[in-house]
This record gives sequence, C-alpha cells and structure tokens, in this order.
Amino acid sequence: MTTFDDRERGFEKRFALDQEQEFKAAARRNRALGEWAAGLMGLAAERVAEYAQVIVKSDLEQPGEDDVLRKVYEDLKGSGVQISEGDVRMKMAELLAQAREALREGK
Repeated sequence: MTTFDDRERGFEKRFALDQEQEFKAAARRNRALGEWAAGLMGLAAERVAEYAQVIVKSDLEQPGEDDVLRKVYEDLKGSGVQISEGDVRMKMAELLAQAREALREGK
C-alpha cells in the first residue's frame, strides 16, 4: 500500500461523509421549509408535521431541489398566499444554511 492509495481512500471517505452531511442538511431544510409553508397556509397544528413530511419526500422524486421549490411554491399559490418564487428560493437558502450549521454543531 502506498501513500497515494492512503490519500485516495482518505479523499473517498471525506467525499462520502460530505455527501451524507449534505443529504441530512437538505432533509432538515425541507422539513423546516414544510413547517414554514404550513404556517403561511394556516394549516392546523396536527397537519404541519404531515405536510413537512410530504415536502421531505418530494425531494426524493427528482435530482436537485427544483422539485421541492415547485411543490412549495405551487402549494402556497394554491392556498392564496401572495409570495414569489424568489422568496421561496431565498427561504430555502436560509434554511439550508441553518441546517448545515446545526449539523456542524452536532444538533
């Protein structure tokens, strides 16, 4: 085994860990986004967690986050909430940053 092989394995492990952390952060973001959107739509307290779970699952349908953006934006519009797609995208970015920070802090 060479030093190069050791470095390569180290990079592979780091990449896998980074990908896992990013997946967890996106799932946290999506749950928080669902809770935020549910609040804007005025959903009853018992439906908030259910709606947040729907948003988390919607991210698994297609690669990327556009499916989540589209789902939340369309649901908000359908409920009569006056919001732009850009506002939803900004909230997603804000919640993703918070999720990443919480994971770094071990929360």
